[in-house]
Amino acid sequence: MNSETKLSHKADSSFSLDDFAKALEKHDYQFQKGQVVHGKVFQLDPDGAYVDIGGKSSAFIPREEAALRNVTDLSEVLPLNEELEFLIIREQDAEGQVTLSRRQLEIKHIWERLAQMRENSQTVEVRVLNVNKGGVTVDLQGLRGFIPRSHLLERDNLESLKGQTLTVSFLEIDRNNKKLILSQRLATRSASFSTFELGQLVEGKISGIRPFGVFVDIDGVSALLHIKQITQKFIDNLEKVFQVGQSIKAVIIDLDEGKNRVAVSTRVLENFPGEVLENMTEVMASAEARAERARKKITE
Repeated sequence: MNSETKLSHKADSSFSLDDFAKALEKHDYQFQKGQVVHGKVFQLDPDGAYVDIGGKSSAFIPREEAALRNVTDLSEVLPLNEELEFLIIREQDAEGQVTLSRRQLEIKHIWERLAQMRENSQTVEVRVLNVNKGGVTVDLQGLRGFIPRSHLLERDNLESLKGQTLTVSFLEIDRNNKKLILSQRLATRSASFSTFELGQLVEGKISGIRPFGVFVDIDGVSALLHIKQITQKFIDNLEKVFQVGQSIKAVIIDLDEGKNRVAVSTRVLENFPGEVLENMTEVMASAEARAERARKKITE
């Protein structure tokens, strides 16, 4: 290698090292995508705002990232010289500038709140936006959610739900896939469960008849009146005793909200074996007084 080549090689080497050093100096590695930072807006622009987040160069927040709602006046949501939280959505460009968002930070906080609400079995209100074959889409604090048809109380005329506010529970929350599946039926069931207690007299309508017993709909909750809890006498055919849609009063003898199970009894209302079969009308008419007596036995 001659002296000229050596000098050339040395020059190239020293240039690239300097260049690398300058690049390192310009890039601020404390700012990463997904990080929440504090900063102050120092200049508003038609396209967004410039923010001092303590870096080597200013950060920028585009207008469309200023808030979850549509904003006409940026100063409403990005007041000058006031410390605010921002989410970094793009790391530094060639000029060392990072891109920020308040909108996505709001969305992040909403997902976290909803996950906590689900953890606590809380309900939430939503507004119905649109209807499709499978159910309805809803607005939940700015996020788009879905209620399957099977989880609505009104399943026949979905169009009538447009614009309505519904109380719902959470079925599935998946922030990564932006999936928010909700249930109106579960929310109703949960609200009803909170009013139930052992020994309580409840009234509902028979929704189904099976060989082992009948199902009773009580404020959206399906309770089982087992064949052995109907009367103290043997029954060979439940369809001879009950019909779907019939109103009935019964006493709660078992509750399990975790398994969504309620068991009721008319047997405990009888004054003698078989009274429910012989004189159902009389048993139902005096059910309140009879239930008071039964409650004492159940809760002792």
